[in-house]
Amino acid sequence: MTASAASNPTAKHDAALTVTLVIICQSFQSLAIGGIALFLPLIREDLQMSFSQGGMLSAAATLTYALGQIPAGFLADRYGPKKLFLTGLLGCLALSFNLAWVQSFEGALVNQLCTGVFRALLFTPGLVLITSWFPPDRKATAMGLFVIGGMSGNVFLSLVGPILVEPLGWRVLFMIFAIAGIIVATLYHIFGMEKTRVAPKQEVRMSDAFKLFRHPIIWVCGSLQFIRFGVVTSFNFWLPSLLVADRGMTLTETGWIMAMAAALTGPSNALGGYVSDRLRNPPLVIGASIAILGCTAALLVTVTWTPLMLLVIAVNAVFLQFYFGPLFHVPVEILGQRVTGMSAGVGNMFANLGALVFALALGVVRDKAGSFNWGFWGITAFCVLGMMLSLLLSRMRHTALAGGGSTGQAFADREKP
Repeated sequence: MTASAASNPTAKHDAALTVTLVIICQSFQSLAIGGIALFLPLIREDLQMSFSQGGMLSAAATLTYALGQIPAGFLADRYGPKKLFLTGLLGCLALSFNLAWVQSFEGALVNQLCTGVFRALLFTPGLVLITSWFPPDRKATAMGLFVIGGMSGNVFLSLVGPILVEPLGWRVLFMIFAIAGIIVATLYHIFGMEKTRVAPKQEVRMSDAFKLFRHPIIWVCGSLQFIRFGVVTSFNFWLPSLLVADRGMTLTETGWIMAMAAALTGPSNALGGYVSDRLRNPPLVIGASIAILGCTAALLVTVTWTPLMLLVIAVNAVFLQFYFGPLFHVPVEILGQRVTGMSAGVGNMFANLGALVFALALGVVRDKAGSFNWGFWGITAFCVLGMMLSLLLSRMRHTALAGGGSTGQAFADREKP
């Protein structure tokens, strides 16, 4: 937590309570997202969808989610993140409840398009909310903590979902998750706190978001984000279908494997941020993680021995989001704290464009080729590109910090008339 929070018991309590509530809220909204992926074989059968149409569900939510990132970042920087986060959470939960009543692919597609809009109000404001309670030298750690909620929700879903889906059905589960999430959102509204911002509201302008695109480091980090979340979505969304359709596993067996993966991914988010903060070398963490993911993507569709396949999935899960915090931290480190929300919004816009492309492409490849092999080999190729970009990022960051970027005023100074 911040130095002031550490010396003030009340502030420390507010920080701990708010961070905890945000993480718990994240876990409930992730149940709907993870539920679509885990139960996709049942949803496809119920709604008579192809693999390509299944990919379109992910792509639809991702498209509107990506387009909402910059506006959400601007609104979080200008008006504060708490109300935006609550609005996004309630919207996602309401649409999760609505999904349980959908009877066609077209209805599910519209539902996911709307869901993406509200998810945009969750991510960047939530990231700003959590990082505001941490000192500058622990921002990457804070950003890693933010994702733990989603991972813990996935662990719960993967363990409990396959057990409950047989007697209750996937529709009833979505309604239960939504109602429970609304209760948690109410607790967040009552007890969650928003830290007073240092910068006056009028200092943040929408034009600042577009000025970010003038900086080459934004484009390099954006390209890495495109690859990062494309890989994450490919594994999280399509791995259950791969295990069921290509490997002949049951939904229960798949649930256990996804639970193991989520349990490993959750703490690795914070661990990756901690390692990056300790080493003071985010590009190293980013490049090494991408290299490992490239190897696991190739091995996943190559190995046939089940124990070895489980080992590959476990290693992949550890590094899937290991570099989440470092990658989001670099633009803030160079361009300054004033545009934390907008830089996170821009980065996440690139990330979700990658998720849209990868999720849709893997579904099409599966329909055309009859297996996921070529899709995951393609992921390996993108990871090789990501390794080269991480080397470029290292050089750019070193140059920027050597020129005074570490003061956190680089963006403001460069944009002065």
